[in-house]
Amino acid sequence: MTQPSGLSGPPPSGRAGDLGMRVLSAAVLAPVVLGAVWFGGWAFVMLAALASAILVSEWSGISRSRYVDAAAVIGGAAAAVAVIGFASGFVLAAFLVLGAGAGLAQAKARGDGPASALWLGVLYGGLPGIALVALRSDPDFGLVAVIWLLVLVWATDIGGYVFGRLIGGPKLAPRLSPKKTWAGFIGGLAAAIGASWLFFQVAAYGIAAPIWLAALLSIASQLGDLGESAFKRRYDVKDSSRLIPGHGGLMDRIDGLVVVAVLAAALGILRSGPDAAGAGVLVW
Repeated sequence: MTQPSGLSGPPPSGRAGDLGMRVLSAAVLAPVVLGAVWFGGWAFVMLAALASAILVSEWSGISRSRYVDAAAVIGGAAAAVAVIGFASGFVLAAFLVLGAGAGLAQAKARGDGPASALWLGVLYGGLPGIALVALRSDPDFGLVAVIWLLVLVWATDIGGYVFGRLIGGPKLAPRLSPKKTWAGFIGGLAAAIGASWLFFQVAAYGIAAPIWLAALLSIASQLGDLGESAFKRRYDVKDSSRLIPGHGGLMDRIDGLVVVAVLAAALGILRSGPDAAGAGVLVW
């Protein structure tokens, strides 16, 4: 089955560089995302489930040139159902569905043609969705925790871009991402720490995660970005899809958040349990 035009391939370079389209897309999507984060509940759960399914589709499109076929649908559906199941309290069943879906998607892909590591794409899509739901479900600290992670990842991206463009210099990992520099890496790290400090001073009601955690998660965000760049370079793909006009695909926009969310949720659950993951991240 061929991919739909909204997902397939990289966009023409002229459109990719269209600042107006990028701004318009951000202006439309940002209120939707922030609104879902703010209200939480099923609005947030369904957004996370949808994002998980899209990530699986984009993984399949990059590695198999098939954004929507039986294998991709099986994997995407499993990721989305796992997120919804986790939010409904069926924690063990959610992970069983995710694992079974990964295996079934991989088996179906092998039968249909190019398989790649589609099972890994199902986990890549499903685990961050579950992690974000776990964090947001904390009734006391979930909202602040998720907003902080968004601020941290956005600051890392912006700081890395600005410092990388202004300073340039030695490349960070030219084989993985030829445009990223050490200046951008350090700038992203500094921006994340500064933005986190400001966020907790202004908006977080006297709570604050430690600086070392902000630094660790900023590094994780940049590693997620590098990992996605390496993944796309392996298959000679510029953008993960054409889903978001002017921006590429969803994976291009949240590659850092994918890693950050999983690490933060794991830390929060280990420290405070599954019902207080946000507190486990923020209260020290």
